[in-house]
Amino acid sequence: MRCPAFVYAGRHLMLGFIIQRFLQAVVVMAVMSVIVFCGVYAIGNPIDIVIPPEATEDIRAEAVRRLGLDRPLYEQYFIFVGNLLQGDLGRSFVYNIPVLELIAGRLPATLELVLISVVSATVLGVSLGIYAGYRPDSWVSKTIMAVSVLGFSVPSFWVGLILILFFAVHLGWLPAGGRGDTVEIWGVAWSFPTLDGLSHIVLPAANLALFKLAMMIRLARAGTREIILTDTIKFARAAGLSEATILRRHLLKLISIPIITVFGLELGSTLAFAVVTETIFSWPGVGKLIIDSITVLDRPVMVAYLIIVAFLFVTINFVIDLVFALIDPRVRHGASA
Repeated sequence: MRCPAFVYAGRHLMLGFIIQRFLQAVVVMAVMSVIVFCGVYAIGNPIDIVIPPEATEDIRAEAVRRLGLDRPLYEQYFIFVGNLLQGDLGRSFVYNIPVLELIAGRLPATLELVLISVVSATVLGVSLGIYAGYRPDSWVSKTIMAVSVLGFSVPSFWVGLILILFFAVHLGWLPAGGRGDTVEIWGVAWSFPTLDGLSHIVLPAANLALFKLAMMIRLARAGTREIILTDTIKFARAAGLSEATILRRHLLKLISIPIITVFGLELGSTLAFAVVTETIFSWPGVGKLIIDSITVLDRPVMVAYLIIVAFLFVTINFVIDLVFALIDPRVRHGASA
């Protein structure tokens, strides 16, 4: 039975760890908001695109005033932050609707594409990597590692074009682009529950997953090769435990921390940078929206997108830190030292 003082000390350390990480996240978000806002507002003049060239100076001046572009940059920033704290990310210059509503309409498409690709790449990559670590000299393991090299070496846009050319144009098995049929679940449109939607998501998800798959294979293989040579595994085998028990109780737990780290980072980066895949496959997600917004200098959409991406990264890292602290007590002890 644990001593009450020990339990209290552990809870105190955990609470201190959470507060410390939360304050760090707030500081990061504040700095990122300044960088993103200043960087985006230093690019071009959206009035030149939003207002027709033949418009009079009075019309242009009225548009500048209505959009708030006549105010100093610092004043525009504080107005933006004040609205942001109230859940208002502004209105799109082009679509003339709230930015949050515009992004929310595209976010489910990006979320389902990213989750399917990252989760499938993680499950398959860890399984293949562990097998390659257990049987490093077999031809299957060598084939697995060759595939991982391919995933690191080939650019995603080239892979996407080859997938379209082979599976959509040459074989005609899968559609080349679009999202397909969708169904509404809790008021949100999703494509994965329908056969047509699944057929549309296969190629872009495979394109997104290839690099993640290669990374997970190499990470899991390296961790497996290192851990199976440790005394922990040797003692477990000497005690007569089966390989399945050793894998479940020891190996997976020991390699979980780097895998969780990479999973979280890849989830955030894929959400942020699925632009190429969404453009190639005409996937109506947030990535394609930001490309269109950059083309027409729709500043509120650009700023809101980058702020949301930064928030996702910070949130994912915060959750990963908490998971680490629960798995390994040394993390929270080190943070409080």
